[in-house]
Amino acid sequence: MIDVRLSLIIPVYNRPDEIQELLESFLKQDFKKEYEIVIVEDGSSKSSEVIVENYKKDLNITYFYKKNSGPGDSRNYGMKRAIGNYFIILDSDVILPPHYLTTIDTFLKNNYIDCFGGADAAHDSFSNLQKAINYVMTSFFTTGGIRGGKVKVQKFEPRSFNMGISKAAFEATKGFSKIHPGEDPDLSQRIFCKGFQTGFLPNAYVYHKRRISWSKFHTQVKKFGMVRPILTKWHPTTAKLTFWFPTFFTLFVVASLLGSIIYSPFVLVPLAGYLLLLFVHSMFLNKSIIVAFLSIYAVFIQFFGYGLAFLKSTVYIRLLNRDPQQQFPKLFFK
Repeated sequence: MIDVRLSLIIPVYNRPDEIQELLESFLKQDFKKEYEIVIVEDGSSKSSEVIVENYKKDLNITYFYKKNSGPGDSRNYGMKRAIGNYFIILDSDVILPPHYLTTIDTFLKNNYIDCFGGADAAHDSFSNLQKAINYVMTSFFTTGGIRGGKVKVQKFEPRSFNMGISKAAFEATKGFSKIHPGEDPDLSQRIFCKGFQTGFLPNAYVYHKRRISWSKFHTQVKKFGMVRPILTKWHPTTAKLTFWFPTFFTLFVVASLLGSIIYSPFVLVPLAGYLLLLFVHSMFLNKSIIVAFLSIYAVFIQFFGYGLAFLKSTVYIRLLNRDPQQQFPKLFFK
């Protein structure tokens, strides 16, 4: 049995309030073993250092400040300096349920794997907008549940808002690359290639606040869409037809609207049926008709933002064979 010593790696950029909420949730953990928290300030102008200092008497925290180089490089920076042999990567905008660390420790004792991912959920305190965005990002009917309660354990691609990686796997792969977003699925594929096993821990979920405005959410999903063709070019075996679903949905909506004008309003029935399904499902899960309405708006932002960006990136990267870093320089940190 491997003696697992946990180090929590948390990059932060101009989000001191989020760090305070996250550290508060560490104080409520039912995990009694010693562990380390490594906070890496990624060139922030709004420092978290004072807040971190206030928690050092109750938590084992190491704080580093460095020049801005992106979240992936900041995670690598923290892992290189951590004292544990198993790293848990968290985003600064998450809150941990009390059982989080105990769940991970128990799982690794009985089913050791070198890399795992957990789900994200919406906390009761989240705003209606945050709950709606969380719904469309985790629902089976929108993303296939890749960030939600998926029960598949093997060959899972962890996401860096809630991800574990052994020191051995980190050293073998050299950690995250300079691309962002997309650095986590890229690392997952390189972990597979090095022969390490990954998995999904259903109960090791976090409360993920995500973006807090529609414009920020739109920017995020656009970047996801632009990144995916780059990742499938780097890792051809990862290409899936489902990646095209947001693009197909976007074209389907346009065709349905044109068809309803040219032919008959009944052309809109399939689209209306799908949206009604999402509305009812979101209302049932969130117990809120307001969140259900916002979920419909969110799904259009998600699919149109991702779908059009994915199509554009596919043309440049896959068809025209452009260099990704030259074509989309904003997706890469130097």
